[in-house]
Amino acid sequence: MVATNDVVGPVSGGESAASTAHLPAPNLHAHNVRLPKATELIDVTAPLLQPNQLEGFRIGVTSDRRSSDLIDAFERRGARVVHAPTLRIAHSEQDGPLLTDTRTLIAARPDILLATTGYGVRRWFEVAEAVGIGSGLTDALADTTILVRGPKARGGIRATGLDDSGMSDSETTASLVDKVLAEYPPGLTIGIQVHGATDEVQLDRLRAVHERVLVVAPYRWIAMDDTDERVYKLVEAICSRQLDCVTFTSAPAVHALFTAAEGMDVYPELIAALQTRVCAAAVGPVTSAPLIAAGIAPIQPTRFRMGALIRLVCEHLEQNMIERIETQNGLVQLRGSTPRKPYVPGLGEASS
Repeated sequence: MVATNDVVGPVSGGESAASTAHLPAPNLHAHNVRLPKATELIDVTAPLLQPNQLEGFRIGVTSDRRSSDLIDAFERRGARVVHAPTLRIAHSEQDGPLLTDTRTLIAARPDILLATTGYGVRRWFEVAEAVGIGSGLTDALADTTILVRGPKARGGIRATGLDDSGMSDSETTASLVDKVLAEYPPGLTIGIQVHGATDEVQLDRLRAVHERVLVVAPYRWIAMDDTDERVYKLVEAICSRQLDCVTFTSAPAVHALFTAAEGMDVYPELIAALQTRVCAAAVGPVTSAPLIAAGIAPIQPTRFRMGALIRLVCEHLEQNMIERIETQNGLVQLRGSTPRKPYVPGLGEASS
């Protein structure tokens, strides 16, 4: 999807779980009422991305990898950013498990390889090359049918000198597995490069039909430890409505935030804030799913990319979260917590 990932391509592992069908409807009276499939494409030539565009707004960022892309984009436009990764990417110690799984896959020479994330593919081949089995991995996959989840995974595969034979319909792991089950005969050896949070449901679907399913995990997500107080401060800031927007780039990051709130005994307060005053922004439908299930109506770009997410947040805050008040001295804007005169492109704030 992510992403994104962003374009910047899919966010690693951000859009890979089950569909959002049959989830309860979010509160349509909340300020952020644009449902995922109703969000319009944003014209990048429109005069929306301006310096100081987000001045007065406070935005929370929950991602770990590539969080600097979001933070820099928002801060360049004047926002104050609270960065609190709810999960972080971890690599296996000395990559032992990854190398063992890679050698197994090389020996098996799979019939089909499913590549799910660009970052995962790149890291997988870099680790293999570092220990001298990179050429063996490339050779083992030379005659393999390679299917990719989205454009970033395709880019990762092509960077290795290999090529893919197709992409999933909706840039999710579920739709990638759908493609395999619908278009290929049973009893094959399937290799799958998974992202940070392994989707066992999709693996079980493959195992039920195919003779052998080999999994390689170049990275994994782990929860932040108790010594990192940023997540707790983020939860407090959301509950007290001190933020205007919080961005999410993976469903596990949403679950981790909810878990932290439950541990602090403020889960109802967190949900209430995200249903009303604090806008939740998700990179794609899978990331949106746990938010919608909790009765929250996230905003979501039509292209599941980080660049589109940035533009959408800017557009949404400007169009929906600025109070404009006429006074005897002219128009005053209440942007987040900071009242200011209107911003005029090329001139800065209008003079009184």
